[in-house]
Order: sequence, then structure tokens, then C-alpha cells
Amino acid sequence: MEYEKKKEGIRRFAISNGATTEPPACRRPRPLAHITFLLSLFLRSVGCPASTDVGWSRRSSPINPVPELPDIVVYLEALEQRILHQPLEQVRIASPFLLRTAHPPLSSAEGKTVRGLRRLGKRICIGLDDDLWLVLHLMIAGRLHWKKPGAKVSPPRGLAAFDFSNGALLWTEAGSRKRASLYLVAGEAGLNALDPGGLEVLETDLPHFAQVLTSSNHTLKRALTDPRLFSGIGNAYSDEILFEAKLSPLALTQKLKPEQIEQLFNAVRHNLVEWTDRLRQQSGNTFPEKVTAFREGMAVHGRYKEPCPCCNAKIQRIRYASNETNYCPTCQTGGRLLADRSLSRLLREDWPRTPEELELLTREPK
Repeated sequence: MEYEKKKEGIRRFAISNGATTEPPACRRPRPLAHITFLLSLFLRSVGCPASTDVGWSRRSSPINPVPELPDIVVYLEALEQRILHQPLEQVRIASPFLLRTAHPPLSSAEGKTVRGLRRLGKRICIGLDDDLWLVLHLMIAGRLHWKKPGAKVSPPRGLAAFDFSNGALLWTEAGSRKRASLYLVAGEAGLNALDPGGLEVLETDLPHFAQVLTSSNHTLKRALTDPRLFSGIGNAYSDEILFEAKLSPLALTQKLKPEQIEQLFNAVRHNLVEWTDRLRQQSGNTFPEKVTAFREGMAVHGRYKEPCPCCNAKIQRIRYASNETNYCPTCQTGGRLLADRSLSRLLREDWPRTPEELELLTREPK
């Protein structure tokens, strides 16, 4: 009865918006195929593109996830070659939303020499004379570019420029949501106030890693990407880490066996070091411009419906908000499809449980 009400509600909504109600011909009609067809009609009726297939189409996200530890490390190495021991002549702010501090005033940084650079989670810290620190948080779509001296900052993408005698560091941000932020703070106390406190995995040992991981009972995906638990790991590399460790992204941290925690620890360290080396080699002596979360050579991230490099099964995903998690059901979840947070609640018992059921659902009718 509940299923029939659900189906009829979607059918009526589609009819009221001018959609046809007849499902495509199928030799063996199934309730799941029928409700999928009706959901497609519903999405089209509210203005979604005709190619929308109820969340199972190949993703083409316009937003790049936050630069993570390997990207930030390569940025810092490139900046060290260019601005270390150089005086900061001027800071030009083009976006009124960028600067998040009022004291010390930003003008106090001008004329100061760069004395050091460091990473604070996913933030870039530029140390100046008098123990002042410029802290750049790129957020989702922020990127850095090295240009000729006096290069123009062009809003709305252009946020700021940091002028040096040998060049200009330009800061841009794609998209309409301005999330990037700039701070000017004094001393270690100012830096500590911006530090989320996550563990530096490359600087710790297995017991400490296990203690932080199991301090609360979260899914592995959430735990790895929580900056209060682990520093510098985001959406992209957490997918690669969990694939190498052969662990489900929805496995609970406090239910892991000791050998699984060790697998995860080794996978975290191996992935972060390997991808830092790869990005370093790709950039060479040039400034890193192609900072993206979707890179050639990744095993699962951004490879929805492509074959797994180990077992050749199709990579699957979980979509939530503006992010998604990619995983291999054969290698990581024992052949089980993980539930999508929204669509699986709608379909309930009709949600496909295995890749085979999903294949039957999405197969073109003959």
C-alpha cells in the first residue's frame, strides 16, 4: 500500500507538469524499473536536464574539492623557491569577503620580509618579520597563481594579489560562493587559534593514530576528513586511502579490528607520501597550476562507473550535498552497494543491494 501511494504521488506530480506517464517497453516489468522511470519524469518536470537518471549518471561536478595535504605541500615548496627572504611590497584585496581579521591591520604586513612558510591543516601560512603570519585558507575553489610583477587582479574570480619584486602571487576562486579566507595574526598564539587540532599522520605512530581514530564512533569517511581528528585529508585522498586499505567508507571506527586499523594507518601514510611525490614531479620547477581533486592514476575517486584497477568491477558512489564518496563494492564492501542518503530512503526495499541488481536496473531495454 505504501509503495502504491508513493508511486501514484510521483505519477500525479509528473502529469501535473506535462510529463508522459507510460514507462518504456520492457520484456519483464519490475516495480523498481517503474518507479525509477517515474522518478526520472519527476526530475525532468522540475527542470533537471533530460540526461538526469535519478542520480546514477556519470558525475560532472563544476566544483573542485578543497586542496589537500599533497597539494598544499607542493604549493608551499613552490612558494619557498619564489618568496622566501623576499620583502612583501603590497597586498591588494579585490574581494570584500576575503579578509577575516581587523587586528593587526593588513597594512602592517607590507614592507615585511618573508621569513618562513608552513602548513596548518589545509591552510598556507606565510611568516613575516615581527612574528606576523598571513594565513591563506583556499577552501573549495581557491587557487594560487604566480604571475609577473604588478599582474592585474580581475574580480569576481580574482580575490587578492601579494606583490613581490620578482613576481605577484595571485589568489583566485571559482564559483559564486566566496568561501576562501585570509587572516593576519600575530605569533604562535594567533596561529593556534586557527588550528583545528587534527593529528599529523606523517608525524605520528600507530598507537596514537589508533587512539585518535577510535576516540569517537564515526564512519571512516567522516573520521578521515574531520580536520579536528586528522590534518590535511579531504574527500579525494580519503577515497584512495580507503580503497588501498580495502575498507568500507561507512565502517564504524570503534568496530575496526586492530589489523584493520594498521592497514588504514599504512594506507594513509603511503597515499599522502606517494601523491605528494607525484605532484612534485608533475610540477617540476614550474608553479603548480593544475590543482584538482580528479587526477590520472587515482584508483576510485572521480571514477564512477569506470572499472576497478584490481577486480574490474564498476566503481560506485554515495552522493551527499555537493560531495560524493567513490568506492569499489567488490574490494571494499563485500559486493554490497552502499545506500545513497536520499534516494535509498525513497526507494526503501526497492533499493538495489548488489552491483548485479543495479546493472539490471540501469540496463537499456531491448
